[in-house]
Amino acid sequence: MLNFRSHRPNTLLCALSSKFSCTIAVFVTANLLTGVRVENFRTALIVAVVLSVINAIVKPVLVFLTLPLTVLTFGLFLLVINALLIQLAAWLVPGFFVAGFWWALLFSLIVSLIGWVLNGLTEKSLTDVKIK
Repeated sequence: MLNFRSHRPNTLLCALSSKFSCTIAVFVTANLLTGVRVENFRTALIVAVVLSVINAIVKPVLVFLTLPLTVLTFGLFLLVINALLIQLAAWLVPGFFVAGFWWALLFSLIVSLIGWVLNGLTEKSLTDVKIK
């Protein structure tokens, strides 16, 4: 009998791994940029969770509402949306500070890059895990 589930990583494990990767990306990026400050690792974890919720709920609405502008700018307006969502997270999370729009934009780009690398590394290792 074939067990197809054993070839896919556990969904909860993937979600936790993704949040941990995002937390590390937030923490490292905040320490790299002078215009972004995160008080401690716990705050970075809260920022990662808040950004996940914002990206799941607010971002699709904004992308839909600004679709004509996004098409007109060949998708570059999505960078503006990401920077604004970073600033929203900074407003919501105490202990997370972003100096301005350009710091938020740079923070967004670097967090995305670090998160992409970390998720790629953990995804490869999670596919090797067999869960029965």
